[in-house]
Amino acid sequence: MRMGGWYPVFLREMMMFRRKLMKLGYLFSAMVVPIIYLVTFGLGLGRNVQIGGGDYLTYLLPGLVAMSSMNNSYTWVASALNLNRLYFKTFQVFVQAPISSSSIMIGEVLAGMVKGLFASCLILIVGFVMSRDFSVSPLFVVTLLLNCFLFACLGVIVGMVTKSHEDTSTYNNFFILPMAFFSGTFFPVDRMPDMLKYIVYVFPLTHTNIVIRKPLLDGEGCVSMLALVFYAVVFFIVGSRLIRNYSE
Repeated sequence: MRMGGWYPVFLREMMMFRRKLMKLGYLFSAMVVPIIYLVTFGLGLGRNVQIGGGDYLTYLLPGLVAMSSMNNSYTWVASALNLNRLYFKTFQVFVQAPISSSSIMIGEVLAGMVKGLFASCLILIVGFVMSRDFSVSPLFVVTLLLNCFLFACLGVIVGMVTKSHEDTSTYNNFFILPMAFFSGTFFPVDRMPDMLKYIVYVFPLTHTNIVIRKPLLDGEGCVSMLALVFYAVVFFIVGSRLIRNYSE
């Protein structure tokens, strides 16, 4: 089995992604939800609310980047893999090809990361235009890449275990949507009730939002970074095993 076989998988996804980029509607669909949040909360509250010694808009922007990277990295992989498995039957070609399950996993995950980073870059461009205090540190970039990686891995897992295309929406409603709203995207987690905090700190996006807002790693940031690495490794291993044991 060839470990270098990830590139054809990745290239196929990128060629399909390029087709979508040719459509103006895709650009708007990638931006519309974060922009709505940005205008509604950031501009509506940004001048009147102070968080962490700064304005709310500066606080909100990293959270929207994290949320957008999660949504796009996860959703595109989960939906595409589910459709390729159950309807188009193209995933079976990868499984039968002389490449390892890890190579298939890497190709799918890298494609998901590109899509997540593309959507995040759109939000970053808007953020730089709208806020003078918004900046991007090396830690911000590393955290963003890790966030895209782990949610693309989660997308592979969901894409492999779902039995129908509608099931992907169920997973989205139960896991992705709550993370988007309760993981520190719009307000600090420490303002939540104590009972809810224990649940929220299980979410990987919570740890992304903690680290992505820090200029440098401190004690709290190191713990959250380790949590993100743990999730990324576990999701990658589980996704690779699901592909290896695939028998449809």
